[in-house]
Amino acid sequence: MKKMLDTVDQRTNLVGENRLELLLFRINSTQLFAINVFKVKEVVKIPSLSSVPGSNGNIAGVANIRGMSIPVINLREAIGFSPMPITPDCNLIITEYNRSVQGFLVGKVEHIVNMTWQDIMPPPKTAGKHNYLTAITRLEYQGNMHLVSIIDVEKVLAEIIDYDIRLSAGILDESLSGKLSGRKILVVDDSSTARKQVKETLAQLGIEIIEATDGLQALNLLKKWTSEGKNVSSDLLMMITDAEMPEMDGYKLTAEVRSDPQMAELYITLNTSLSGNFNHAMVEKVGCDAFISKFQPDLLVTEVQNRLRDILN
Repeated sequence: MKKMLDTVDQRTNLVGENRLELLLFRINSTQLFAINVFKVKEVVKIPSLSSVPGSNGNIAGVANIRGMSIPVINLREAIGFSPMPITPDCNLIITEYNRSVQGFLVGKVEHIVNMTWQDIMPPPKTAGKHNYLTAITRLEYQGNMHLVSIIDVEKVLAEIIDYDIRLSAGILDESLSGKLSGRKILVVDDSSTARKQVKETLAQLGIEIIEATDGLQALNLLKKWTSEGKNVSSDLLMMITDAEMPEMDGYKLTAEVRSDPQMAELYITLNTSLSGNFNHAMVEKVGCDAFISKFQPDLLVTEVQNRLRDILN
């Protein structure tokens, strides 16, 4: 398994090309599930776990991985199935989301597949708004066609970790009071949980949020507005976009916006759970104006206020 992941750094050239790699795994005998490789730090056989009295019911325990205590989430239980029994055959997928490290208890880890975001589709609307999928895809694996369910890890974590949208003292600029009310921001994210976090945070400023669930939907919306004669660069305070989304990722979306003279000046902030210097490099490559790692309400509000100050000055 180490060999499967030891070239993750070399795969960063996929991002910006509307491509991704998925780590396939099982939590039952019939379905394939997946998460993006870029979120994965490593995969190990399940070690011994220490119990944490009073912890969330989906926490199976804490694992000690090279001196670091990592909470282990029983993924099957967290997305609504019966808890996965812990056996020597189980694996631990260690991930980093929103600047936190956690492990997901899963069964067999199958393979890594290279795909395009155009092959990744949103879950069907008939699945309801409470499902734990951010996307689905179909692929041929071991001679058969499989439907692969891509987990909305941000939703899973939001039900375990208390993400507080309250702002620290002194963050709100009283001189801008009232000047942000009614301003519009386009928020693009395939995770309903992530969109809700941004929406509820910026509601404290009186911001009007327009939502899109993927990059292609956002691009089509922007093109529709420009065809109606609207100046999206001035009508919108900014666009806040996730990096990883079905059909078109945030990097490709930004590149498409920058290549269109009618919307090229739109202010774009990348807001992603992917951490590290890599994102800052991608911001420069595709032409984003700013980058904020999820979920940091203070930084989000500061970015919005700074953008308004630039406009007013």
